[in-house]
Amino acid sequence: MANPSDPADTQEASAPMFPLRFAFHAFQVFCYNTLRCQVIYANHNFSPWKAEEEPSPPPRSPDYRDHWPLASNIGIRNFPPPAKVRWTSMDGVTHEAEVAIGTIFKDERVLYRVPDSEIPDRSWSGEPGILLEVNDRTISVYMKAFIATKTEQIPGNKYSNAREDVILAWTHTY
Repeated sequence: MANPSDPADTQEASAPMFPLRFAFHAFQVFCYNTLRCQVIYANHNFSPWKAEEEPSPPPRSPDYRDHWPLASNIGIRNFPPPAKVRWTSMDGVTHEAEVAIGTIFKDERVLYRVPDSEIPDRSWSGEPGILLEVNDRTISVYMKAFIATKTEQIPGNKYSNAREDVILAWTHTY
């Protein structure tokens, strides 16, 4: 004799997938063109190695953001208090700012460039990466999410059924 299905399972299966949303996120920090750089978020120091003590170099190429990895610090529940950023720009001026990640992403929607019709059913269950960049006097916040696609992004490459676009969500120059 079959057991009736759990109403919660039925509701979850029939819930619309769009817009894509997230309840957890990953986080990563990149510092460029700074004399010192420190970022505290979710009770963790996300400062790149030695960036608190030594100058951070400029980006390696004009398309450097296209080569950023997915954020490596995963499982952060939306949303802890603002990120506290302390840095010294290349002109020697020290700055402090609070970046309200929860305000920037208050609707908890995933940012992506893939048309909804190109995303396979039930393929989104991940958490996006939120990437904070400090570059001289500018702080920028981006999102990068692994979005499955119905078609190959590189024709002939059967392993290219996804995109990971880096999308600007917020920026401010100090």
